[in-house]
Amino acid sequence: MAESMIKVEDKLYFNRFVVDAGKPHISVRPHKIPSAQLRSLEYMCPAGCYSANDQGQIEIAPDGCLECGTCRIVTSATGEVEWNYPRGGFGILYKFG
Repeated sequence: MAESMIKVEDKLYFNRFVVDAGKPHISVRPHKIPSAQLRSLEYMCPAGCYSANDQGQIEIAPDGCLECGTCRIVTSATGEVEWNYPRGGFGILYKFG
């Protein structure tokens, strides 16, 4: 008998995000050409918050950020991402473990 598997996306559905409108806790510093580390966040961010715009620059949509710190670690040498904890009462609210 095969055991049913729950997908990550299904578990993430239970999380709730309290958006701090106008005060994002993460930002990408201005750049003309992104480093390889910054570009890799398009694929490495588990929440899919990073994307390239029409000019090839990397942007972030912090709504839905899991606050895992992946972007902080990946860009620690380049300093292209500014990361802070969200203000109290904002950010992700994990539900159902």
